[in-house]
Amino acid sequence: MSIAAPYGSWKSPITAELITEKVTSLLEVAVDGDDIYWLESRPKEGGRYTIMRWSQGGKIEECTPPDYYVRTTVHEYGGAPFTVADGVLYFANYQDQRLYRQKLGRAPEVLTQDEGCRYADVIVDRKWHRLICIREDHTTGGEAVNTIVSVDLKGGGGVYVLVEGNHFYSSPRLSDDGTRLAFLTWNHPNMPWDGCELWVANVAADGRLDHAERVIGGPSESVFQPEWSPDGVLHFVVESSGWWNLYRWDKGMIEALYPMQAEFGLPQWVFGMSTYGFASATRVLCCYSKEGIWSLAWLDTAAHELTPIESPYTDIGDIHMGKGFAVLIAGSPTQPASVIRMDTGDASTTVLMQAFEVTVDPGYLSIPESIAFPTDGGQGSHGIYYPPRSKDYVAPQGERPPLLVISHGGPTGAASTLLRYSIQFWTSRGFAVLDVNYGGSTGYGRDYRQRLNGNWGVVDVADCCNGALYLVDQGLADRDRLAIRGSSAGGYTTLACLTFRNEVFKAGSSHYGLSELEVFARDTHKFESRYLTSLIGPYPARKELYFQRSPINFLSNLSAPLILFQGDEDKIVPPSQSKMMFDAVRSKGIPVAYLLFQGEQHGFRRAGNIRRSLEAELYFYSKVFHFELPEPLDPVEIQNL
Repeated sequence: MSIAAPYGSWKSPITAELITEKVTSLLEVAVDGDDIYWLESRPKEGGRYTIMRWSQGGKIEECTPPDYYVRTTVHEYGGAPFTVADGVLYFANYQDQRLYRQKLGRAPEVLTQDEGCRYADVIVDRKWHRLICIREDHTTGGEAVNTIVSVDLKGGGGVYVLVEGNHFYSSPRLSDDGTRLAFLTWNHPNMPWDGCELWVANVAADGRLDHAERVIGGPSESVFQPEWSPDGVLHFVVESSGWWNLYRWDKGMIEALYPMQAEFGLPQWVFGMSTYGFASATRVLCCYSKEGIWSLAWLDTAAHELTPIESPYTDIGDIHMGKGFAVLIAGSPTQPASVIRMDTGDASTTVLMQAFEVTVDPGYLSIPESIAFPTDGGQGSHGIYYPPRSKDYVAPQGERPPLLVISHGGPTGAASTLLRYSIQFWTSRGFAVLDVNYGGSTGYGRDYRQRLNGNWGVVDVADCCNGALYLVDQGLADRDRLAIRGSSAGGYTTLACLTFRNEVFKAGSSHYGLSELEVFARDTHKFESRYLTSLIGPYPARKELYFQRSPINFLSNLSAPLILFQGDEDKIVPPSQSKMMFDAVRSKGIPVAYLLFQGEQHGFRRAGNIRRSLEAELYFYSKVFHFELPEPLDPVEIQNL
């Protein structure tokens, strides 16, 4: 029989310890013959990333030695730090950012000797016995210089520049015969989803590139994931129609393969993203997103027919192809992110690895639903709603739950429908959760994404607030216990909501969020150094607008309790941002707490710090919303409480 207890006070088996001790992250798969590789993060090992290998027969083994940490910091966010060919691994090592070569079962050997250079998006050029990859050079004394380079595998690992001159490059992809190289490039102030160009160059007789030509793209047209089909035709995703759809370039002609109002692409926050792959010259396995839900399908490029594949998965990506099989990372509201092997004949699937084993009774798991709600200007917005759920408890008659609104990062990003214990941690304790896909999010077409242009701190704030109030109107949330939380750009939206729409939320939690936009405009890494040009306006020409959108400048409006979390090694959002906010809120007399974690960067990776931040946030809400915790937690020093 269920016990009657106030929302928020329910005891849950989904503990912070369970999340950090049993949960890993699975990233970036690769295929080499019949073997399948992926990257795995381990909070218990200080957030270390390591390469795992699955071989025929089902054996899974770790490839990289314990003192190696496979991660690149190109663009700071990294991505695609490794590749594999013929049983040899090539990877970037986090500690020194150099490239290494490792034959299976042997010790890694260093390939690149240059200090201050970082490498990502590595591919193997068998014809010339070299690697081709992106290099980010931090030795120039000014802004880092990005190029496409080759790394010699025959001799001493010499590095040679193949393409240079623009601010950014990504996605170098060789045709199967090794005669042509495709790549993406863009310049400040663009982010790659604002607009980039797809180029193709011939590989000359001496290995250098010549006769380069632009295929498609520009300052206001985004291109994603160039790939060569087995018969040498270049395919790519481009949003010429306003949606990221699949196209091909053949004999100088560009052709849409299956136009539809769905997204086959993603914002390129990291290298190596993949939403499709070739089973044959005309048969493409692809995934696409509609209304925040991902689906899997076969695309016949000769007949221009799309055939959906029946699948339990609602979040799909990292598609890579082998002979007779595909590999992807996918999950659903009841299944965490998993490495999946799919037979390309009958589409049967085998789970090779899960981010965590689901040991929690389904009676504690909240099943989300996509919702739409009205927002400012007569427009609509979107979100993923999770009701509170526990098989052990019911709330007292007439009580409505506290609501935790999540503003995702990016801000060009999207909420996921994956089973995440980090959300179930809250719902199993009696919180409702709304993960908002505010205007500016991906998955709803270019027009929806561009709502945020010039309006960061306005559109996202309106949508988060209106989403919360919509659930109040539906009787699904307590008007007096609305909280908002967010990380990075989502942390900024959290602070902006508390400051500029202070009548809505009664508490907030900012994880390494921006509070002063001018500081970010003047002092951040290269990749995002002009990002605010599109989100706010050019700086310093629109300096006044930066001032007006910065929560730190309008604390007279803020009246809700606030907790802040920050890593002391964050290179994207300087720790000074959170400290300034803490000092200002404390001096105003509002309840506020600040936790600074040593050795953490932009996003917490160490088990102890992840656990502490979750429990501290729960403790904070228990104090400001006045509910009893079923078990004691380490206290947090809350000023002015």
